[in-house]
Amino acid sequence: MNAPIDVSFFPRNAKPLTSYRPYWAKRFGVAPYLPMSRAEMEQLGWDSCDVVLVTGDAYVDHPSFGMAVIGRVLEAQGFRVGIIAQPDWQSADAFKVLGKPNLFWGVTAGNMDSMINRYTADRKIRSDDAYTPGDVGGKRPDRAAVVYSQRCREAYKDVPIVLGGIEGSLRRIAHYDYWSDKVRRSIVVDSKCDILLFGNAERALVEVAHRIARRDPVETITDVRGTAFVRRASEPGWFEIDSTEVDEPGRVDELINPYMTTSEQAAAQGQACSQEDATNSIAVSADPQSAAGQKPLQTVQIVPNPALPSKGRSGRALPPRERTVIRLPSYEQVKADPVLYAHANRVLHLETNPGNARALVQAHGEGATARDVWLNPPPVPLTTAEMDWVFGLPYARNPHPQYLDAQGSYEGPTKIPAWEMIRASINIMRGCFGGCTFCSITEHEGRIIQSRSEDSIIAEVEDIRDKVKGFTGTISDLGGPTANMYRLGCKSPEIEAACRKPSCVFPGICQNLHTDHAPLVNIYRRARKLPGIKKILIGSGLRYDLAVKSPEYVKELVQHHVGGYLKIAPEHTEAGPLSKMMKPGIGNYDRFKQMFEQYTEEAGKKQFLIPYFIAAHPGTTDEDMLNLAIWLKKNGFRADQVQAFYPSPMASATAMYHSGRNPLTRVRRQMRDVAEEQVDVVRGEKRRRLHKAFLRYHDPNNWPLLREALKSMGRADLIGNGKHHLIPTFQPLVDGSYQSARKKNSTGPKGGGAGVGYTINKDGKAVALRRRPQELEEPQGDVRFRSSAPQPGRMLTQNTGLPPRAGTGARTGSRGNAGGNAAGAAAGRRQGGAGTPASGKGTGRRR
Repeated sequence: MNAPIDVSFFPRNAKPLTSYRPYWAKRFGVAPYLPMSRAEMEQLGWDSCDVVLVTGDAYVDHPSFGMAVIGRVLEAQGFRVGIIAQPDWQSADAFKVLGKPNLFWGVTAGNMDSMINRYTADRKIRSDDAYTPGDVGGKRPDRAAVVYSQRCREAYKDVPIVLGGIEGSLRRIAHYDYWSDKVRRSIVVDSKCDILLFGNAERALVEVAHRIARRDPVETITDVRGTAFVRRASEPGWFEIDSTEVDEPGRVDELINPYMTTSEQAAAQGQACSQEDATNSIAVSADPQSAAGQKPLQTVQIVPNPALPSKGRSGRALPPRERTVIRLPSYEQVKADPVLYAHANRVLHLETNPGNARALVQAHGEGATARDVWLNPPPVPLTTAEMDWVFGLPYARNPHPQYLDAQGSYEGPTKIPAWEMIRASINIMRGCFGGCTFCSITEHEGRIIQSRSEDSIIAEVEDIRDKVKGFTGTISDLGGPTANMYRLGCKSPEIEAACRKPSCVFPGICQNLHTDHAPLVNIYRRARKLPGIKKILIGSGLRYDLAVKSPEYVKELVQHHVGGYLKIAPEHTEAGPLSKMMKPGIGNYDRFKQMFEQYTEEAGKKQFLIPYFIAAHPGTTDEDMLNLAIWLKKNGFRADQVQAFYPSPMASATAMYHSGRNPLTRVRRQMRDVAEEQVDVVRGEKRRRLHKAFLRYHDPNNWPLLREALKSMGRADLIGNGKHHLIPTFQPLVDGSYQSARKKNSTGPKGGGAGVGYTINKDGKAVALRRRPQELEEPQGDVRFRSSAPQPGRMLTQNTGLPPRAGTGARTGSRGNAGGNAAGAAAGRRQGGAGTPASGKGTGRRR
């Protein structure tokens, strides 16, 4: 494969994706869409599918949808691939619509974990699903990867099941399950799949597919990186390191007998005393008579034998890493012992660098049912040429025609919100070396950045401009997991291969990391100069601690690629929670904000920073949230949406949440530094509500809870009606509602209340709207009194509140509607402020 130099400037020791001999079915050519029915298969001239993919998402043939990428990669290798999207899981019939796969099933829950997609951080069921036509929830089962695998096995028992996707990646070992509040087994055991591919699995998938195609039994495919599987017996030829316990003493050397001479000690070990021998030799050479007739002494240089294994710090020989497997605490151990769970999580995260990671094994079951879940090292990252090849495959860039509405459009009731968001966006890279403990990107995509070439990215911009129906000239995003890690990486291949740090930017930016943003700036400038391109926006999250290292990049970004609002994620202001998140201090935010405002003013624009914060993260105290609320008020921020910590499987922060220990440091039973090794965990609905209330200190619905908390914390001085106070002393009439930029996240009044009884005066202070004294005495249900609610379906006039007279309903109704619309518009302006969008990508669910 004649590939340009890799973006990390290092060669990758792996077989290129395009070097495999195509499967015989490549003669059928490229399908406009991967078939979802037998009729489509017949149109393509297929009698069967080699691979059938099952996914919990609607099928969108776009490179931002994982199942479309996998399908097109397999198609390019010559396989006939069909897709079953969001099948009815109540029976196996829906899994038989394409017939029996010739080679294997490919199963995934979708682009999102099915549990995170279905439930909020408070374990409440979501009413929407952005990956479903019509934004309808409930189209996939809980733990979809397990359910789909079971139905595939029921449909055709003898067909191998290859499991993948982010749901499988995050559950490849025993993991804490937030929704059931217990530790669950590896998904390899629960799903009974034949093999699991974790991470971005193009490399492993192509290898596994070709080996199954040449009739290798799937149970013999055990040497592919990035795979996990179940085995009953240990693999011969491997060196096993036992890491099933903590705080075990190391090797104890035999005590030296103080009454024995050096020669006697050496003789007891079957050796000679080199020190005395050397003394005798010097004495002999010094005597000219004894030295007469002897050859002169020669210096002997001792060099290590490369054939022998190296030695560690303990002096003992170490086995070769490529033939070493670490035995983690078993499922039964981590289920019963949170300390061992934290220890297993720490070991897992230390073994994630493809350059030095060792295989892992974890026992499940005891006695006759005992079996091991074996995890091979992570996959080797793709090169630039391979990334260009993957993203250059013939994607239709649209949902499957099955989702067209009656008017032949994707914009009607069958619109897929996730596709709408990314239809004009471009993924330029993969991976993230930030290592944020609450995020699962690193566990899935790895820490090594895999970037596309500039020409490949520009070609996709032109493809969108020329082929996407309804394109307005605006590219919504040029990014990836992070907006500004394109072509960033380690300066040395040797250091990259040996590094075991969980983050390249915490507690500070590594001295071996180059932070040159020039390649990214060149892409921005070249893309926005293309004919037909009006605007290039950056919608991915920005790593501002890296951005401040390149003022040229910040200037280019702020002056040309911000659509009024730029979202960044400082997550917190206090050192305690930030250290548990592995996020930079708030000082980096202040420096970036200063640069943002400077370049915005130079451009003559009015733009705003939108910071995101997390409530209830492990390591966050009530005082930390109070200080954050004070900072928000001081800087004039009023959070519309609140992000509460969501314990996703396998994340380091989830291990903190479950165990109360810090896996970023060495895990011990007997802690030496309690402040560092122990983590304050925010549990219980009341405390989580309190932490969210601090973020929305301006919401009167939260004031009673905050008053109680401030008094118990000894901070009653923050209760008052002045500008320096956090909340006022009075309590207006509230209805318990919550208004969000996303309407489906809003809640209505509790008990049918009439609305919030407060307003904001010209000084920005909250002022209570006092009820009229006579209002308490007015009878309820009489239309002559203002406090009564109108009956459903009955129209009242604006002035009197009485039913309209006969023959005048149209005129009074028109006036009433106009007045209502004006009032609603005014209320929207008061709530959102000038230029605040009511909805859109910037206020959508965070990744």
